Amino acid sequence: MKREFRLTRSVDIKRVRREGTSLAHPLVVLLHLTVPGGQVRATVIATRSVGKAVQRNRARRRLRAALTPYLPRIRPGTDLILLARKPALEASFSDLQMAVYTLLTRAGLLI
Repeated sequence: MKREFRLTRSVDIKRVRREGTSLAHPLVVLLHLTVPGGQVRATVIATRSVGKAVQRNRARRRLRAALTPYLPRIRPGTDLILLARKPALEASFSDLQMAVYTLLTRAGLLI
């Protein structure tokens, strides 16, 4: 994911988790918040419930790769968080891409 699309500050991540809207899928949870400004920013989180460090890093890498093609099509001024769930480790990459697409469509974020 390009640097311009990254949501990195913990204050911003906490704000999205606190004030944002969430949508769930068996593989991924999407939290999103519309903010003033024209930038789309995203972050991917995998907690310890997903697995040990190697599994968490793999889940994050795969979810970032699944999200990247959709970033230019997301409505400007949106902050996103993708939370990996444990089944995301065993899911195929096409299933992850479909999960991300489904969540973005249900949230009405794609233009």
